[in-house]
Amino acid sequence: MPMTTYLDCNATTPMEPAVCDAVLKYMTTEFGNAGSRTHEFGGRAKQAVQNARDKIAEMVAASREEVIFTSGATESNNLAILGLKTYGEQNAKKHIVSTQIEHKAVLEPLAILKKSGFDVTLVPPTKGGWVEPDAIKDAVRDDTLLVSVMHVNNETGIIQPLAEIAERLATHPAYFHVDAAQGFGKDIPTLRHPRIDLISASSHKIYGPKGVGTLIVRRRAYQKVPLTALMYGGGQERGLRPGTLPVHLIVGFGVATELALKQAEKRANICRVFRDQVLEGLAPLKPVIHGDPARCLPHVINFSVDGLDSEAAMLALKGLVAISNGSACTSSSYTPSHVLKAMGEIQGSLRMSWCHRTEQVNWAEIVKCLNRILS
Repeated sequence: MPMTTYLDCNATTPMEPAVCDAVLKYMTTEFGNAGSRTHEFGGRAKQAVQNARDKIAEMVAASREEVIFTSGATESNNLAILGLKTYGEQNAKKHIVSTQIEHKAVLEPLAILKKSGFDVTLVPPTKGGWVEPDAIKDAVRDDTLLVSVMHVNNETGIIQPLAEIAERLATHPAYFHVDAAQGFGKDIPTLRHPRIDLISASSHKIYGPKGVGTLIVRRRAYQKVPLTALMYGGGQERGLRPGTLPVHLIVGFGVATELALKQAEKRANICRVFRDQVLEGLAPLKPVIHGDPARCLPHVINFSVDGLDSEAAMLALKGLVAISNGSACTSSSYTPSHVLKAMGEIQGSLRMSWCHRTEQVNWAEIVKCLNRILS
């Protein structure tokens, strides 16, 4: 019986073999606590964490002191957004600018702040799935505390113009946060812009282990971003994220980041070739691709076919390919995509996302299965 081909890499990616080896080593033989200072087991664990911190910092041109480890981008987003609440209240800066196409891990913390009296402006995207930099600039006010714009949309793969937005914010004191869960390690130069103050990322999106991520907290003119911790008890990670560090996961994240940096061009080229095969294979269905192809990362497409129900399509394709119709984080109770709605697109789309390790697909069989539903 043929194996199902995994085409849901935007949800999570397979771990690289070298990452698996590193994680296993620090789960078994090198199991020390990085906080233990009295013996060599703790010393080696601490050094391994620092090495990983350096690799992650290099990816975004930051320093190791600016890398805070978390459980993933969702926690990082919460810390970046809710962590500024006290500072905003104390300084009469209670306005936040974001976009209508953000992940729920950003939109829901923003909703919490709105209930606390903050004013939140959500800028709509263009039909192509990206936000105009001038629209962000025009939404900013004197009392704006934070601007939060995602790096790459998780549903469409569309890259947001972060460098241009950063330039528009050059003379404004608002903090600039980027949810980089989908773009970290893939679109590398963008996140190195020094005007980006806060960057959220997850290990499992770049072929590392689940359960670990980072919040990059850049200093601005030697000044710290005035974040307040959301949890207490231990003081780890510069007082922003207490608790024993998961050394094995952090080491795996570091190895995954190092490989992503070294292999970025090779991986992207493989994904571009695969994308051409996807488009050629699906062509008989006359799919409508959502989002501007010129602004899309090469490993994902979001599309719909006239008359094709996405739920029925996913059921029909079970056993052939594993795909999704939106964000894995909200798939337990399917609701129409807020991203496509904001773009003015029709609902009922499918998302296919792959990687440099994805096997070949029998596209003729895919088209045959979907045509059965359409006929």
